[in-house]
Amino acid sequence: MRWSRLWGCDFYDQPDEDMWMKAFQSRINTASDSYAQNRADMLAQVDRMRSLEARAAAKSEQRRPVFDKRGQLSPRERLAALLDPGLPFLELYNMASYLVDDPDPEISIPGASIILGIGYVAGVRCMVFVDDAGINAGAMTGKSVDKALGAIDIALKQKLPFVHLVESAGADLTRYTVELWAHGGGMFAGLARLSAAGNPVITVLHGASTAGGAYQPGLSDYVIGVKGNGMAMLAGAALVQAATGEIAEDADLGGAEMHAEVTGLVEYLAEDDAHGLEIARDVVAGLGWQNCADPAVAYDPPKYDSEELAGAIPADYRKPYDMRELAARLVDGSRLRDFKPGYGPALVCLQAHIMGQPVGILGNNGPIDPDGATKATHFLQVMDQAGTPVIFLGNTTGYMVGTAYERAGMIKHGSKMIQAMTNLRVPKISLYTGASFGAGNYGMCGHAFGADFLFTWPNAMTGVMGGEQAALTMEQVARRTAARKGIPVDEARLAKQSAGIAAHFDSQSDAFFTSGRMLDMGMIDPRDSRAVIGFCLATCREARRRDLNPNAFGVGRA
Repeated sequence: MRWSRLWGCDFYDQPDEDMWMKAFQSRINTASDSYAQNRADMLAQVDRMRSLEARAAAKSEQRRPVFDKRGQLSPRERLAALLDPGLPFLELYNMASYLVDDPDPEISIPGASIILGIGYVAGVRCMVFVDDAGINAGAMTGKSVDKALGAIDIALKQKLPFVHLVESAGADLTRYTVELWAHGGGMFAGLARLSAAGNPVITVLHGASTAGGAYQPGLSDYVIGVKGNGMAMLAGAALVQAATGEIAEDADLGGAEMHAEVTGLVEYLAEDDAHGLEIARDVVAGLGWQNCADPAVAYDPPKYDSEELAGAIPADYRKPYDMRELAARLVDGSRLRDFKPGYGPALVCLQAHIMGQPVGILGNNGPIDPDGATKATHFLQVMDQAGTPVIFLGNTTGYMVGTAYERAGMIKHGSKMIQAMTNLRVPKISLYTGASFGAGNYGMCGHAFGADFLFTWPNAMTGVMGGEQAALTMEQVARRTAARKGIPVDEARLAKQSAGIAAHFDSQSDAFFTSGRMLDMGMIDPRDSRAVIGFCLATCREARRRDLNPNAFGVGRA
Protein backbone atom coordinates (compact mmCIF):
# COMPACT_ATOMS: atom_id res chain seq x y z
CA MET A 1 0.00 0.00 0.00
CA ARG A 2 1.32 3.43 -0.95
CA TRP A 3 1.18 5.88 1.96
CA SER A 4 0.22 8.56 -0.54
CA ARG A 5 -3.23 6.96 -0.34
CA LEU A 6 -3.44 7.46 3.39
CA TRP A 7 -6.26 9.94 3.33
CA GLY A 8 -9.09 9.79 5.79
CA CYS A 9 -7.05 11.41 8.57
CA ASP A 10 -8.78 13.82 10.91
CA PHE A 11 -8.53 17.36 9.61
CA TYR A 12 -8.52 20.68 11.39
CA ASP A 13 -9.93 24.14 10.94
CA GLN A 14 -7.60 26.31 8.94
CA PRO A 15 -7.01 29.68 10.67
CA ASP A 16 -7.17 32.87 8.66
CA GLU A 17 -3.44 33.39 9.22
CA ASP A 18 -2.80 30.63 6.68
CA MET A 19 -4.24 32.86 3.99
CA TRP A 20 -1.44 35.40 4.28
CA MET A 21 1.42 32.97 4.42
CA LYS A 22 3.28 33.23 1.14
CA ALA A 23 3.26 30.35 -1.31
CA PHE A 24 6.83 29.21 -1.84
CA GLN A 25 8.19 29.61 -5.34
CA SER A 26 10.11 26.49 -6.23
CA ARG A 27 13.34 26.70 -8.19
CA ILE A 28 13.35 23.00 -9.08
CA ASN A 29 13.38 22.28 -12.80
CA THR A 30 11.57 18.97 -13.15
CA ALA A 31 12.81 18.69 -16.74
CA SER A 32 16.49 18.94 -15.79
CA ASP A 33 19.07 16.17 -15.90
CA SER A 34 19.82 16.66 -12.20
CA TYR A 35 16.14 16.14 -11.30
CA ALA A 36 16.04 12.97 -13.41
CA GLN A 37 19.19 11.65 -11.75
CA ASN A 38 17.93 12.47 -8.25
CA ARG A 39 14.66 10.70 -9.04
CA ALA A 40 16.40 7.60 -10.39
CA ASP A 41 18.66 7.43 -7.31
CA MET A 42 15.80 7.90 -4.86
CA LEU A 43 13.45 5.45 -6.56
CA ALA A 44 16.21 2.84 -6.55
CA GLN A 45 16.29 3.14 -2.76
CA VAL A 46 12.49 2.95 -2.58
CA ASP A 47 12.55 -0.16 -4.76
CA ARG A 48 15.05 -1.73 -2.37
CA MET A 49 12.70 -1.03 0.55
CA ARG A 50 9.67 -2.45 -1.28
CA SER A 51 11.55 -5.57 -2.31
CA LEU A 52 12.50 -6.23 1.32
CA GLU A 53 8.91 -5.76 2.45
CA ALA A 54 7.84 -8.18 -0.29
CA ARG A 55 10.51 -10.65 0.86
CA ALA A 56 8.89 -10.85 4.30
CA ALA A 57 5.41 -11.30 2.81
CA ALA A 58 6.66 -14.00 0.43
CA LYS A 59 8.42 -15.87 3.24
CA SER A 60 5.21 -15.85 5.28
CA GLU A 61 3.17 -16.99 2.30
CA GLN A 62 5.31 -20.13 2.02
CA ARG A 63 3.43 -21.43 5.06
CA ARG A 64 0.09 -21.02 3.29
CA PRO A 65 -0.51 -24.82 2.99
CA VAL A 66 -0.30 -25.15 6.78
CA PHE A 67 -2.83 -22.37 7.32
CA ASP A 68 -5.13 -23.84 4.68
CA LYS A 69 -4.93 -27.30 6.23
CA ARG A 70 -5.98 -25.89 9.61
CA GLY A 71 -8.75 -23.79 8.08
CA GLN A 72 -6.96 -20.59 9.09
CA LEU A 73 -6.48 -17.19 7.53
CA SER A 74 -2.90 -16.10 6.89
CA PRO A 75 -1.50 -13.32 9.14
CA ARG A 76 -2.00 -10.66 6.45
CA GLU A 77 -5.52 -11.88 5.77
CA ARG A 78 -6.26 -11.60 9.49
CA LEU A 79 -5.03 -8.01 9.46
CA ALA A 80 -7.16 -7.15 6.43
CA ALA A 81 -10.27 -8.72 8.00
CA LEU A 82 -9.74 -6.79 11.26
CA LEU A 83 -9.23 -3.33 9.77
CA ASP A 84 -11.89 -1.00 8.40
CA PRO A 85 -11.65 -1.21 4.60
CA GLY A 86 -10.52 1.90 2.79
CA LEU A 87 -9.12 3.65 5.87
CA PRO A 88 -5.42 4.27 6.46
CA PHE A 89 -3.08 1.83 8.15
CA LEU A 90 0.34 3.16 9.12
CA GLU A 91 2.86 0.34 9.39
CA LEU A 92 5.55 0.73 12.06
CA TYR A 93 9.07 -0.73 12.32
CA ASN A 94 8.79 -2.35 8.88
CA MET A 95 12.57 -2.91 8.65
CA ALA A 96 13.01 -4.23 12.21
CA SER A 97 15.60 -7.03 12.49
CA TYR A 98 16.94 -6.58 8.95
CA LEU A 99 20.66 -7.51 9.01
CA VAL A 100 20.38 -8.35 12.72
CA ASP A 101 19.48 -12.02 13.08
CA ASP A 102 20.85 -12.72 9.61
CA PRO A 103 23.61 -10.34 8.40
CA ASP A 104 23.36 -11.51 4.79
CA PRO A 105 21.58 -8.73 2.85
CA GLU A 106 20.52 -11.19 0.16
CA ILE A 107 18.38 -13.32 2.47
CA SER A 108 17.85 -11.31 5.68
CA ILE A 109 14.14 -10.81 6.38
CA PRO A 110 12.78 -7.57 7.89
CA GLY A 111 9.81 -7.25 10.21
CA ALA A 112 10.93 -9.35 13.20
CA SER A 113 8.05 -11.82 12.58
CA ILE A 114 5.50 -9.14 13.51
CA ILE A 115 3.14 -7.01 11.41
CA LEU A 116 2.53 -3.83 13.37
CA GLY A 117 0.83 -0.52 12.84
CA ILE A 118 -1.91 1.96 13.67
CA GLY A 119 -5.23 1.55 11.90
CA TYR A 120 -8.97 1.77 12.32
CA VAL A 121 -11.04 -1.02 13.85
CA ALA A 122 -14.80 -0.35 13.94
CA GLY A 123 -14.03 3.34 13.52
CA VAL A 124 -11.55 3.43 16.43
CA ARG A 125 -7.89 4.25 15.92
CA CYS A 126 -5.99 1.26 17.39
CA MET A 127 -2.52 -0.18 17.73
CA VAL A 128 -2.67 -3.49 15.86
CA PHE A 129 -0.08 -6.20 16.54
CA VAL A 130 -0.14 -9.34 14.38
CA ASP A 131 2.15 -12.30 15.03
CA ASP A 132 3.45 -13.39 11.62
CA ALA A 133 3.15 -17.12 12.22
CA GLY A 134 4.19 -17.73 8.62
CA ILE A 135 7.80 -16.87 9.54
CA ASN A 136 9.48 -19.28 11.93
CA ALA A 137 6.05 -20.07 13.42
CA GLY A 138 5.96 -16.52 14.81
CA ALA A 139 8.86 -17.22 17.19
CA MET A 140 10.30 -14.06 18.73
CA THR A 141 13.91 -12.93 18.71
CA GLY A 142 15.54 -9.90 20.32
CA LYS A 143 14.17 -7.38 17.84
CA SER A 144 10.71 -8.97 18.05
CA VAL A 145 10.74 -8.11 21.75
CA ASP A 146 11.99 -4.59 21.01
CA LYS A 147 9.28 -4.13 18.39
CA ALA A 148 6.63 -5.28 20.85
CA LEU A 149 7.96 -2.88 23.48
CA GLY A 150 7.95 -0.05 20.94
CA ALA A 151 4.33 -0.83 20.08
CA ILE A 152 3.33 -0.77 23.74
CA ASP A 153 5.14 2.52 24.36
CA ILE A 154 3.43 4.20 21.41
CA ALA A 155 0.03 2.84 22.43
CA LEU A 156 0.52 4.19 25.96
CA LYS A 157 1.64 7.62 24.76
CA GLN A 158 -1.03 7.95 22.07
CA LYS A 159 -3.83 6.38 24.18
CA LEU A 160 -4.64 3.62 21.69
CA PRO A 161 -6.49 0.35 22.30
CA PHE A 162 -4.08 -2.53 21.75
CA VAL A 163 -5.38 -5.33 19.51
CA HIS A 164 -3.16 -8.42 19.37
CA LEU A 165 -3.71 -11.26 16.89
CA VAL A 166 -1.79 -14.10 18.54
CA GLU A 167 -0.15 -17.16 17.07
CA SER A 168 3.43 -17.56 18.20
CA ALA A 169 5.82 -20.33 19.11
CA GLY A 170 7.18 -18.05 21.85
CA ALA A 171 10.87 -17.23 22.09
CA ASP A 172 13.18 -18.60 19.41
CA LEU A 173 15.29 -20.87 21.61
CA THR A 174 17.85 -21.36 18.84
CA ARG A 175 18.74 -17.68 19.34
CA TYR A 176 18.24 -17.64 23.10
CA THR A 177 20.15 -15.12 25.16
CA VAL A 178 19.53 -14.24 28.77
CA GLU A 179 18.87 -10.68 27.62
CA LEU A 180 16.02 -11.91 25.41
CA TRP A 181 14.36 -13.52 28.41
CA ALA A 182 14.94 -10.54 30.70
CA HIS A 183 13.75 -7.93 28.20
CA GLY A 184 10.81 -10.11 27.23
CA GLY A 185 9.39 -9.49 30.69
CA GLY A 186 8.92 -5.90 29.60
CA MET A 187 6.11 -7.07 27.32
CA PHE A 188 4.22 -8.42 30.33
CA ALA A 189 4.85 -5.22 32.27
CA GLY A 190 3.77 -3.15 29.27
CA LEU A 191 0.48 -4.99 28.84
CA ALA A 192 -0.23 -4.54 32.56
CA ARG A 193 0.51 -0.83 32.29
CA LEU A 194 -1.72 -0.45 29.24
CA SER A 195 -4.65 -1.96 31.10
CA ALA A 196 -4.00 0.12 34.21
CA ALA A 197 -3.79 3.29 32.12
CA GLY A 198 -7.21 2.61 30.65
CA ASN A 199 -5.99 1.36 27.26
CA PRO A 200 -7.95 -1.84 26.56
CA VAL A 201 -5.91 -4.87 25.50
CA ILE A 202 -7.86 -7.17 23.16
CA THR A 203 -6.41 -10.51 22.06
CA VAL A 204 -7.57 -12.94 19.41
CA LEU A 205 -6.06 -16.37 20.07
CA HIS A 206 -5.70 -17.74 16.53
CA GLY A 207 -3.13 -20.42 17.28
CA ALA A 208 -0.67 -21.56 19.90
CA SER A 209 0.59 -19.15 22.54
CA THR A 210 2.94 -21.15 24.72
CA ALA A 211 5.32 -20.70 27.63
CA GLY A 212 5.83 -16.97 28.30
CA GLY A 213 3.55 -16.23 25.37
CA ALA A 214 0.64 -17.68 27.34
CA TYR A 215 0.74 -14.66 29.60
CA GLN A 216 -0.08 -12.38 26.68
CA PRO A 217 -3.74 -13.44 26.66
CA GLY A 218 -3.55 -13.73 30.42
CA LEU A 219 -2.65 -10.03 30.64
CA SER A 220 -5.38 -8.98 28.20
CA ASP A 221 -8.69 -7.36 29.09
CA TYR A 222 -10.61 -9.35 26.48
CA VAL A 223 -9.68 -12.68 24.88
CA ILE A 224 -11.35 -14.25 21.86
CA GLY A 225 -10.32 -17.88 21.34
CA VAL A 226 -10.66 -19.72 18.03
CA LYS A 227 -12.01 -23.27 18.34
CA GLY A 228 -9.63 -26.05 17.42
CA ASN A 229 -6.60 -23.84 16.80
CA GLY A 230 -6.41 -21.28 19.59
CA MET A 231 -4.26 -22.48 22.50
CA ALA A 232 -2.58 -20.95 25.52
CA MET A 233 -0.45 -23.14 27.77
CA LEU A 234 2.64 -22.80 29.90
CA ALA A 235 3.95 -26.08 28.51
CA GLY A 236 2.85 -28.23 25.59
CA ALA A 237 2.22 -31.96 25.78
CA ALA A 238 5.80 -32.91 24.90
CA LEU A 239 7.35 -30.70 27.57
CA VAL A 240 4.82 -31.80 30.19
CA GLN A 241 5.66 -35.45 29.55
CA ALA A 242 9.39 -34.75 29.63
CA ALA A 243 9.13 -32.72 32.84
CA THR A 244 6.52 -34.66 34.81
CA GLY A 245 5.85 -37.92 33.02
CA GLU A 246 2.20 -36.97 32.52
CA ILE A 247 0.71 -37.86 29.15
CA ALA A 248 -1.73 -35.18 28.02
CA GLU A 249 -3.20 -33.64 24.90
CA ASP A 250 -2.52 -30.03 23.92
CA ALA A 251 -6.25 -29.32 23.72
CA ASP A 252 -6.72 -30.46 27.31
CA LEU A 253 -3.76 -28.43 28.49
CA GLY A 254 -4.65 -25.16 26.78
CA GLY A 255 -7.28 -25.36 24.05
CA ALA A 256 -9.58 -22.39 23.52
CA GLU A 257 -12.62 -24.52 24.39
CA MET A 258 -11.08 -25.56 27.70
CA HIS A 259 -10.22 -21.98 28.59
CA ALA A 260 -13.74 -20.81 27.69
CA GLU A 261 -15.35 -23.47 29.91
CA VAL A 262 -12.86 -24.23 32.69
CA THR A 263 -10.29 -21.49 33.38
CA GLY A 264 -12.18 -18.41 32.22
CA LEU A 265 -9.17 -17.21 30.23
CA VAL A 266 -11.33 -16.91 27.10
CA GLU A 267 -14.37 -14.62 27.13
CA TYR A 268 -15.62 -15.30 23.61
CA LEU A 269 -15.30 -18.55 21.65
CA ALA A 270 -15.11 -18.17 17.87
CA GLU A 271 -15.85 -20.77 15.22
CA ASP A 272 -12.89 -19.77 13.04
CA ASP A 273 -10.45 -16.92 12.38
CA ALA A 274 -12.95 -14.77 10.50
CA HIS A 275 -15.52 -15.15 13.28
CA GLY A 276 -12.89 -14.29 15.89
CA LEU A 277 -12.00 -11.10 14.06
CA GLU A 278 -15.66 -10.19 13.73
CA ILE A 279 -16.01 -10.56 17.51
CA ALA A 280 -12.88 -8.44 18.03
CA ARG A 281 -14.39 -5.67 15.92
CA ASP A 282 -17.58 -5.89 18.00
CA VAL A 283 -15.55 -5.65 21.21
CA VAL A 284 -13.76 -2.52 19.98
CA ALA A 285 -17.06 -1.01 18.86
CA GLY A 286 -18.48 -1.65 22.32
CA LEU A 287 -15.68 0.11 24.19
CA GLY A 288 -17.55 3.41 24.11
CA TRP A 289 -14.35 5.07 22.87
CA GLN A 290 -15.10 8.75 22.60
CA ASN A 291 -14.61 10.46 19.27
CA CYS A 292 -11.81 12.97 19.77
CA ALA A 293 -11.38 13.86 16.11
CA ASP A 294 -12.25 17.27 14.75
CA PRO A 295 -14.79 17.40 11.93
CA ALA A 296 -13.31 17.15 8.47
CA VAL A 297 -12.78 20.48 6.75
CA ALA A 298 -11.42 21.52 3.40
CA TYR A 299 -7.75 22.42 2.97
CA ASP A 300 -5.47 23.01 0.02
CA PRO A 301 -3.08 20.35 -1.23
CA PRO A 302 0.51 21.46 -1.77
CA LYS A 303 1.05 23.65 -4.82
CA TYR A 304 3.85 21.27 -5.75
CA ASP A 305 3.07 17.57 -6.06
CA SER A 306 4.47 15.29 -3.34
CA GLU A 307 5.44 12.95 -6.17
CA GLU A 308 8.21 15.45 -6.94
CA LEU A 309 9.96 14.57 -3.68
CA ALA A 310 11.53 11.64 -5.51
CA GLY A 311 13.43 14.07 -7.74
CA ALA A 312 13.49 17.44 -6.02
CA ILE A 313 15.58 16.11 -3.12
CA PRO A 314 18.97 14.49 -3.78
CA ALA A 315 19.40 10.95 -2.48
CA ASP A 316 23.04 11.81 -1.67
CA TYR A 317 23.26 13.96 1.47
CA ARG A 318 26.48 15.51 0.17
CA LYS A 319 24.48 17.37 -2.48
CA PRO A 320 23.02 20.54 -0.90
CA TYR A 321 19.42 21.64 -1.33
CA ASP A 322 17.03 24.14 0.20
CA MET A 323 14.86 22.48 2.85
CA ARG A 324 12.05 24.84 1.86
CA GLU A 325 11.75 22.83 -1.37
CA LEU A 326 10.92 19.77 0.71
CA ALA A 327 8.54 21.68 3.00
CA ALA A 328 6.71 23.18 0.02
CA ARG A 329 5.78 19.67 -1.08
CA LEU A 330 4.44 18.75 2.36
CA VAL A 331 2.36 21.72 3.51
CA ASP A 332 -1.05 23.06 2.57
CA GLY A 333 -0.93 25.31 -0.46
CA SER A 334 2.91 25.23 -0.24
CA ARG A 335 2.46 28.30 1.99
CA LEU A 336 5.32 29.02 4.37
CA ARG A 337 6.11 31.71 6.90
CA ASP A 338 9.89 31.93 7.36
CA PHE A 339 11.03 32.71 10.92
CA LYS A 340 14.20 34.89 11.00
CA PRO A 341 15.29 33.81 7.50
CA GLY A 342 18.36 36.06 7.48
CA TYR A 343 19.68 34.97 10.89
CA GLY A 344 21.37 31.58 11.17
CA PRO A 345 20.16 30.79 7.65
CA ALA A 346 21.49 27.21 7.59
CA LEU A 347 18.78 26.25 10.08
CA VAL A 348 15.36 26.86 8.54
CA CYS A 349 12.40 27.57 10.86
CA LEU A 350 9.01 27.63 9.18
CA GLN A 351 5.35 27.93 10.11
CA ALA A 352 2.74 26.25 7.93
CA HIS A 353 -0.24 23.88 7.99
CA ILE A 354 -0.42 20.20 7.15
CA MET A 355 -3.95 18.94 6.45
CA GLY A 356 -5.27 21.99 8.24
CA GLN A 357 -3.13 21.47 11.37
CA PRO A 358 -0.77 24.36 12.28
CA VAL A 359 2.83 23.14 12.51
CA GLY A 360 6.29 24.47 13.11
CA ILE A 361 9.01 22.98 10.91
CA LEU A 362 12.74 22.81 11.60
CA GLY A 363 14.94 21.88 8.65
CA ASN A 364 18.64 21.90 7.89
CA ASN A 365 20.38 23.60 4.99
CA GLY A 366 23.75 22.49 6.35
CA PRO A 367 25.61 22.23 9.65
CA ILE A 368 24.13 24.03 12.66
CA ASP A 369 26.05 27.13 13.76
CA PRO A 370 25.61 29.19 16.97
CA ASP A 371 23.14 31.59 15.36
CA GLY A 372 21.10 28.71 13.96
CA ALA A 373 20.98 27.00 17.35
CA THR A 374 19.92 30.24 19.02
CA LYS A 375 17.19 30.80 16.45
CA ALA A 376 15.97 27.22 16.84
CA THR A 377 15.78 27.59 20.61
CA HIS A 378 13.64 30.73 20.29
CA PHE A 379 11.44 29.10 17.64
CA LEU A 380 10.89 25.92 19.66
CA GLN A 381 9.89 27.93 22.71
CA VAL A 382 7.30 29.99 20.84
CA MET A 383 5.89 26.85 19.21
CA ASP A 384 5.59 25.27 22.65
CA GLN A 385 3.98 28.43 23.99
CA ALA A 386 1.40 28.33 21.18
CA GLY A 387 0.76 24.59 21.53
CA THR A 388 1.90 24.01 17.94
CA PRO A 389 3.33 20.59 16.96
CA VAL A 390 6.87 20.61 15.61
CA ILE A 391 8.15 18.68 12.58
CA PHE A 392 11.89 18.02 12.37
CA LEU A 393 13.31 17.46 8.87
CA GLY A 394 16.84 16.28 9.52
CA ASN A 395 19.67 16.74 7.02
CA THR A 396 22.74 17.95 8.88
CA THR A 397 26.30 16.80 9.41
CA GLY A 398 26.17 18.23 12.95
CA TYR A 399 27.11 21.31 14.92
CA MET A 400 29.93 23.49 13.58
CA VAL A 401 33.45 23.04 14.94
CA GLY A 402 36.54 25.22 14.82
CA THR A 403 38.06 28.08 16.78
CA ALA A 404 35.59 30.73 15.65
CA TYR A 405 32.57 28.57 16.49
CA GLU A 406 33.94 27.42 19.83
CA ARG A 407 34.60 31.05 20.81
CA ALA A 408 31.10 32.00 19.61
CA GLY A 409 29.63 29.61 22.17
CA MET A 410 28.73 26.60 20.02
CA ILE A 411 28.57 24.31 23.06
CA LYS A 412 26.35 26.70 25.00
CA HIS A 413 23.99 27.50 22.14
CA GLY A 414 23.81 23.92 20.89
CA SER A 415 23.04 22.75 24.40
CA LYS A 416 20.17 25.17 24.86
CA MET A 417 18.70 24.02 21.53
CA ILE A 418 18.85 20.44 22.79
CA GLN A 419 17.27 21.55 26.07
CA ALA A 420 14.41 23.28 24.29
CA MET A 421 13.80 20.39 21.88
CA THR A 422 13.95 17.69 24.56
CA ASN A 423 11.47 19.40 26.84
CA LEU A 424 8.86 20.37 24.26
CA ARG A 425 5.35 19.62 25.52
CA VAL A 426 3.82 19.62 22.05
CA PRO A 427 3.85 16.68 19.63
CA LYS A 428 7.22 16.06 18.00
CA ILE A 429 7.45 14.27 14.64
CA SER A 430 10.89 13.64 13.22
CA LEU A 431 11.93 12.57 9.73
CA TYR A 432 15.44 11.68 8.61
CA THR A 433 15.73 12.94 5.02
CA GLY A 434 19.50 12.91 4.48
CA ALA A 435 22.43 13.20 6.87
CA SER A 436 21.76 12.96 10.59
CA PHE A 437 25.18 12.95 12.20
CA GLY A 438 26.69 13.63 15.58
CA ALA A 439 25.02 16.00 18.01
CA GLY A 440 23.09 17.39 15.05
CA ASN A 441 20.98 14.25 15.27
CA TYR A 442 20.36 15.07 18.92
CA GLY A 443 19.38 18.68 18.32
CA MET A 444 17.02 17.62 15.52
CA CYS A 445 15.07 15.20 17.73
CA GLY A 446 16.85 11.96 16.95
CA HIS A 447 16.24 8.48 18.31
CA ALA A 448 16.94 9.23 21.99
CA PHE A 449 14.79 12.35 22.34
CA GLY A 450 11.22 11.18 22.69
CA ALA A 451 9.67 11.94 19.32
CA ASP A 452 6.03 10.92 19.15
CA PHE A 453 6.88 9.50 15.74
CA LEU A 454 10.23 9.13 13.99
CA PHE A 455 10.59 7.86 10.42
CA THR A 456 13.41 7.64 7.92
CA TRP A 457 13.70 7.91 4.18
CA PRO A 458 15.62 5.01 2.61
CA ASN A 459 18.49 7.27 1.50
CA ALA A 460 19.17 8.72 4.97
CA MET A 461 22.47 8.28 6.79
CA THR A 462 22.56 8.29 10.58
CA GLY A 463 25.51 8.00 12.95
CA VAL A 464 28.24 9.78 14.84
CA MET A 465 29.75 11.03 11.56
CA GLY A 466 30.03 10.14 7.87
CA GLY A 467 32.54 7.57 6.68
CA GLU A 468 34.69 10.10 4.80
CA GLN A 469 34.83 12.36 7.86
CA ALA A 470 35.76 9.46 10.15
CA ALA A 471 38.46 8.25 7.76
CA LEU A 472 39.92 11.74 7.38
CA THR A 473 39.90 12.25 11.15
CA MET A 474 41.83 9.04 11.75
CA GLU A 475 44.20 9.85 8.88
CA GLN A 476 45.05 13.18 10.49
CA VAL A 477 45.64 11.42 13.82
CA ALA A 478 47.97 8.94 12.13
CA ARG A 479 49.92 11.67 10.35
CA ARG A 480 50.33 13.70 13.52
CA THR A 481 51.44 10.63 15.44
CA ALA A 482 54.03 9.80 12.76
CA ALA A 483 55.31 13.39 12.72
CA ARG A 484 55.61 13.42 16.51
CA LYS A 485 57.64 10.19 16.42
CA GLY A 486 59.71 11.33 13.46
CA ILE A 487 58.83 8.36 11.29
CA PRO A 488 57.60 8.30 7.68
CA VAL A 489 53.96 7.59 6.89
CA ASP A 490 53.22 4.30 5.16
CA GLU A 491 50.87 5.74 2.53
CA ALA A 492 49.62 2.38 1.24
CA ARG A 493 48.78 1.19 4.71
CA LEU A 494 47.14 4.50 5.56
CA ALA A 495 45.01 4.40 2.41
CA LYS A 496 43.86 0.86 3.25
CA GLN A 497 43.02 1.94 6.81
CA SER A 498 41.06 4.96 5.55
CA ALA A 499 39.04 2.86 3.11
CA GLY A 500 38.22 0.35 5.83
CA ILE A 501 37.13 3.04 8.30
CA ALA A 502 34.95 4.77 5.70
CA ALA A 503 33.26 1.50 4.76
CA HIS A 504 32.73 0.58 8.42
CA PHE A 505 31.09 3.88 9.31
CA ASP A 506 29.00 4.16 6.14
CA SER A 507 27.68 0.60 6.42
CA GLN A 508 26.41 1.34 9.94
CA SER A 509 25.01 4.73 8.93
CA ASP A 510 22.91 3.29 6.09
CA ALA A 511 19.17 3.68 6.73
CA PHE A 512 18.50 -0.02 6.15
CA PHE A 513 21.08 -0.92 8.80
CA THR A 514 19.84 1.61 11.35
CA SER A 515 16.16 0.92 10.71
CA GLY A 516 16.83 -2.80 11.12
CA ARG A 517 18.10 -1.94 14.59
CA MET A 518 14.96 0.09 15.25
CA LEU A 519 16.66 3.46 15.53
CA ASP A 520 13.49 4.85 13.97
CA MET A 521 9.84 3.78 13.86
CA GLY A 522 9.89 2.78 10.23
CA MET A 523 11.11 3.52 6.71
CA ILE A 524 8.81 5.32 4.29
CA ASP A 525 8.72 6.35 0.65
CA PRO A 526 9.59 10.09 0.54
CA ARG A 527 6.50 10.68 -1.60
CA ASP A 528 4.31 9.46 1.27
CA SER A 529 5.75 11.92 3.80
CA ARG A 530 2.79 14.32 3.82
CA ALA A 531 0.24 11.53 4.31
CA VAL A 532 2.30 9.90 7.06
CA ILE A 533 2.91 13.17 8.91
CA GLY A 534 -0.78 14.11 8.62
CA PHE A 535 -1.82 10.74 10.03
CA CYS A 536 0.64 11.11 12.92
CA LEU A 537 -0.51 14.64 13.70
CA ALA A 538 -4.11 13.44 13.89
CA THR A 539 -3.07 10.54 16.15
CA CYS A 540 -1.25 12.91 18.52
CA ARG A 541 -4.12 15.38 18.58
CA GLU A 542 -6.66 12.69 19.42
CA ALA A 543 -4.44 11.40 22.23
CA ARG A 544 -4.12 14.80 23.82
CA ARG A 545 -7.88 15.29 23.77
CA ARG A 546 -8.81 11.84 25.10
CA ASP A 547 -9.62 11.15 28.73
CA LEU A 548 -9.02 7.59 29.90
CA ASN A 549 -10.26 5.80 33.01
CA PRO A 550 -7.14 4.45 34.70
CA ASN A 551 -7.12 2.19 37.73
CA ALA A 552 -4.46 1.02 40.13
CA PHE A 553 -3.46 -2.31 38.66
CA GLY A 554 -5.23 -3.13 35.39
CA VAL A 555 -8.08 -5.53 34.81
CA GLY A 556 -7.81 -8.71 36.86
CA ARG A 557 -9.27 -11.85 35.28
CA ALA A 558 -12.11 -13.71 36.98
